[in-house]
Amino acid sequence: MRTVLVANRGEIACRVFRTCRAMGLDTVAVYAHADASALHVREADAAVRLPGNAAADTYLRAGLVIEAAVVAGADAVHPGYGFLSENAEFARAVLAAGLVWIGPPPSAIEAMASKTRAKELMAEAGVPLLAPLDTDTVSADEFPVLVKAAAGGGGRGMRVVRTPEELPGALKSARAEALAAFGDDEVFVEPYVEGGRHVEVQVLADAHGGVWALGTRDCSLQRRHQKVIEEAPAPFLPEKLRDELERGAVNAARAVGYVGAGTVEFLVGRDGRPYFLEMNTRLQVEHPVTERVYDIDLVALQVRVAEGLRLDGDSPRPSGHAVEARLYAEDPRRDWAPWAGEVHELSVEPGVRVDAGVAAGDTVTVHYDPLLAKVIAWAPTRAEATRRLAHALERARIHGPVTNRDLLVRSLRHPDFIEGRVDTGFYERHLGELTAPGDEGAFRLAALVAALADAMRPVRGAGNCATSPHRLADEGKRGPGAQPLVAAIGAWRNLPSAPQTKRYRPLPTGTGEDIEIRYRLTRAGLVAEGFPGVRVLDATPTHVTLETGRVRRTYDVAAYGDTVHVGPYALLALPRFPAPESRALPGSLLAPMPGVVARVAEDARVGAAVRQGQPLLWLEAMKMEHSVVSPADGTLTALHAEPGRQVEVGALLAVVIEEPTP
Repeated sequence: MRTVLVANRGEIACRVFRTCRAMGLDTVAVYAHADASALHVREADAAVRLPGNAAADTYLRAGLVIEAAVVAGADAVHPGYGFLSENAEFARAVLAAGLVWIGPPPSAIEAMASKTRAKELMAEAGVPLLAPLDTDTVSADEFPVLVKAAAGGGGRGMRVVRTPEELPGALKSARAEALAAFGDDEVFVEPYVEGGRHVEVQVLADAHGGVWALGTRDCSLQRRHQKVIEEAPAPFLPEKLRDELERGAVNAARAVGYVGAGTVEFLVGRDGRPYFLEMNTRLQVEHPVTERVYDIDLVALQVRVAEGLRLDGDSPRPSGHAVEARLYAEDPRRDWAPWAGEVHELSVEPGVRVDAGVAAGDTVTVHYDPLLAKVIAWAPTRAEATRRLAHALERARIHGPVTNRDLLVRSLRHPDFIEGRVDTGFYERHLGELTAPGDEGAFRLAALVAALADAMRPVRGAGNCATSPHRLADEGKRGPGAQPLVAAIGAWRNLPSAPQTKRYRPLPTGTGEDIEIRYRLTRAGLVAEGFPGVRVLDATPTHVTLETGRVRRTYDVAAYGDTVHVGPYALLALPRFPAPESRALPGSLLAPMPGVVARVAEDARVGAAVRQGQPLLWLEAMKMEHSVVSPADGTLTALHAEPGRQVEVGALLAVVIEEPTP
């Protein structure tokens, strides 16, 4: 093996390239038109274009990907995760082309590809599981149930259904989403276990019959059935249950003749009973936590197994604890709609591992998953690993994207998470408190810092701030009671002057009310109205130092157009004299995100009566469907959404005229 093509994109492609370089292997990327300048393309030794943008036209086209490998001279293919990674026909085609397949045998993929067939095989192997229900005969007392896509994962094509009346609509919606994400609309229904923990086991198998169980992971913190925070080993598990899960995972791998890295997923009920969910015949998104705990490189082991490695002896011994958080570009104030746009900066302080798929200057598009990066912390204990991760995320410089950073930090510091009181319903119980608007006082202080930094730009923007004559004139005068920066902002005059005023809006929109900052220069120096006890010690366009009481703090500032980042806070600088705003007609439904109209409800017709909360259409963005619902009871008077239409944020989709209150 000399050259590896990664049949994927983003974070996982970059991750595989990193190991390949360390192993002395050349790398080849494939890319859609929208990914022409993406990070994974820049990091590869060579790249081959796949014409188009949609995944179905590019990364899911097995023939095109294999052709790219042949054209680029690759002799091996790594599928990553998602896209074609669990497609048995793709694996067969790779092998038929004379290439090395860095993955399990096609027969094993096929055996586990359909979750319904996988459950039958696991039952035969004695692995405990939840039996599927017949969608036509499921009775009222069997609810709640879970609708799942037979061919996929990642929460796509999955719906919790609590009443029989909701089932037909959930089945239809799940089928549509599964077809868009996996090219297969088969779904099934199984009992929904309330309060269960999502626990999985990493396995690694060679072609000689050897199978290692590389410990457990807990992935219970999920929102919309997508994992948010994962950790290894799964905490607070009785040793007997841990052994049972690992034995079940090894039996599952042997039952299908598995080779390579894979994951066996279980649901552990409140009573401690485990149930087989599925086997992912690929590398998992959360594999880094296992790597950190076992001090291994799973991608390197995948490559070596593909080259014939024999797993001699026992598996490595674990050490310490690791926690991973998935940083997504999504807007919590818009029902977690995916965010698209430019990333100005994405950096995390040393001490944690960062697996990123974007870098400064990259653009997040609407076509693919909104994952920006995974941040992983390891420590000897769970408490320390969790603390390290929360601290690193809080101090990370994430400029440009609207993200789930606050949710991650608050989740890691929540008492229930710290004490291990977690299950798949964690966010159903706590999402409100975890996404409440931030501290108004902190935003006001950030706005003050932004205003002071902005005041420095006209004076210091032309030269080096560190050697500004104004700054040098103040050097040596910074003792107790000194009032610096008067000369920098403007000389004091023995005349009353109106205060300088600047206005800011906390971001994301909806985080808080607009903030007005007023400050003036006096004989005593700079005075900010509404900030008693706050002294300005220093200010440049990029750093501001304040003293409150006896506590001194320095704040980093970065401005990109009208957007200003002060530490973890983002603000929109508002114009002094705002232009008249164009207003949408009453009842207008505007696109909450960029995307493609996936489908329109059958009963959404112009002139039809609609009720509040009724779904009118669905937008597809980043491989998921997002419903657009009627804001009130009324009449649908306009519809500007046909399937396949590409829309931008704010595009008019429909108009609902509300019925007058009698």
